[in-house]
Amino acid sequence: MSPEALQELIFTIANNLVSEGKAGTLTAEELPDSAKFAVMRPKDRAHGDWASNAAMQLAKKAGMKPRDLAQLFADALNGTDGIAAVEVAGPGFINITLDSASAAAVVDQVLDDGNRFGKNNHLSGKTLNLEFVSANPTGPIHIGGTRWAAVGDSMARILQANGATVVREYYFNDHGEQINRFAKSLVAAAHDEPTPVDGYKGAYIDEIARRVIVEANAEGIDILNLPRVDGGTDDKGEPLGEGDSEQREEFRKRAVPMMFDEIRQSMKEFRVHFDVWFHENSLYEDGEVEKAIADLRNAGDIYEKDGATWFESTKHGDDKDRVIIKSDGTYAYFAADIAYYRNKRHRKTDPADVAIYMLGADHHGYIGRMMAMCAAFGDKPGENMQILIGQMVNVMKDGKPVRMSKRAGNIVTIDDLIDAIGVDASRYSLARTDYNSPVDIDLNLLASHSNDNPVYYVQYAHARSCNVDRNAEAAQINAADADLSLLDTEADGEVIAALAQWPALLTLAGDLRAPHRIAHYLEDLAAAYHKWYNVERVVPMPLTEAEERADEQTRERTRIAKNPEPARAAARLKLNDAVQTVIAEGLDLLGVTAPDKM
Repeated sequence: MSPEALQELIFTIANNLVSEGKAGTLTAEELPDSAKFAVMRPKDRAHGDWASNAAMQLAKKAGMKPRDLAQLFADALNGTDGIAAVEVAGPGFINITLDSASAAAVVDQVLDDGNRFGKNNHLSGKTLNLEFVSANPTGPIHIGGTRWAAVGDSMARILQANGATVVREYYFNDHGEQINRFAKSLVAAAHDEPTPVDGYKGAYIDEIARRVIVEANAEGIDILNLPRVDGGTDDKGEPLGEGDSEQREEFRKRAVPMMFDEIRQSMKEFRVHFDVWFHENSLYEDGEVEKAIADLRNAGDIYEKDGATWFESTKHGDDKDRVIIKSDGTYAYFAADIAYYRNKRHRKTDPADVAIYMLGADHHGYIGRMMAMCAAFGDKPGENMQILIGQMVNVMKDGKPVRMSKRAGNIVTIDDLIDAIGVDASRYSLARTDYNSPVDIDLNLLASHSNDNPVYYVQYAHARSCNVDRNAEAAQINAADADLSLLDTEADGEVIAALAQWPALLTLAGDLRAPHRIAHYLEDLAAAYHKWYNVERVVPMPLTEAEERADEQTRERTRIAKNPEPARAAARLKLNDAVQTVIAEGLDLLGVTAPDKM
């Protein structure tokens, strides 16, 4: 019997108590839905397999003492098929002990469902547009963007496992001043000139500049002799680099697609798939910006002041109004954000019910205006628009921060991290920490094959289970008709309980947008499995010389432990395979491989 089944049973009992007039002043309308009746794993196994605080939740509304109401639940639960014992404890906890066959039924469910176990239709009928990474095409993806790649892709997989239609989207900021800065940095590098004061540095700039020159020459264009314009200097006399010239434009139109291609390739190598690669520039080319402003103007949220056009965002909770068209006639950056949100909500294909934005820590001050814009379009902030803010990533080696990029200068890029520890360790380590918290990436730890390395610890549990399968096959152990009631030891029970918690955990991870909960669950399951593996045998093993020299009683006890009877071995093989299934499924949701050998 699963925790979900117990929740439903407790809900049914609560309804029955109300209808029979035994629940005091409690009414059916005051009952929460079944999922709100928490069924928890007690820390002390002496308190049973599962515990519920349903009586304490309802006692005040019922006008009863929690223990008295809990006893009514206990009386109804006692005698239910699959429940061995029920007791009331403490202030009103209902402690439930399952019989071994009922507890172990989850094993058959896992093996019957395969990699569908725990997956559900909880979010079916909803289209979630999940935008993540969205790095400017002006350089390689840095470590912050790499974290969003790991978290975002894992989140998309988890939301899909909960039944949602998910559109994974990358937003290319290919319009505006950052692209100009990129282009004039390339021109300076091509002419071996100092980097402009506001330009981009790094070996990748020299590399891209060379590639542009080669490409242009192959087409018969002498790009270095195209007309140039001096961009002047800043107020400190520092050079601003190339002005708006034919040469800068030629570098821009060739270099930006090159960076697009690099970013796409990096995402592919990191096992991240995007359904939509959206270009900011298209919002201007297709008139989307003008349409969005027109909609807000018609709603009475646009006004003119000091020669500029303003969005009256304070009407919708922002701390100040926002300029969307400057007094010189150019668009403010926020104009594209307005158009982009409107585009997501009104597409012909997969319009978003929920637009989820995954942004860096430096965007925290942007939330107010974004939510105001959402409200101005008649949507619900926090529901139709959700903004997730990720914190910093620190890469450490030998206890010190590292800067190891050869291409990008003083930053760590996605390619640097993959080269150092591989895709599996990179993705797992970045996804296993709540994105709301800063994270330290320890390169020494994550490159090691030790149990202190969390990804290795989980992957080793999967590989170990595969090795059990190989040994069981050689020993001709057949689990087809295994009697799961024989899974009656404490170690068996801990693994079974961990498996039973997977469906609820998967639902919670989707609702909370929390991929790190998947990683923590996998580590707990792996811990229970490793402990089980060390005390329970599936395949018979001969005694060691030291064990043979032990006294007769100890020797016999060891022989029994290492040589289970065939029926018990078959039941344990099924449990082994159920763990293997869930670990593989969980790792896949994090975009991490499940090796069969290590």
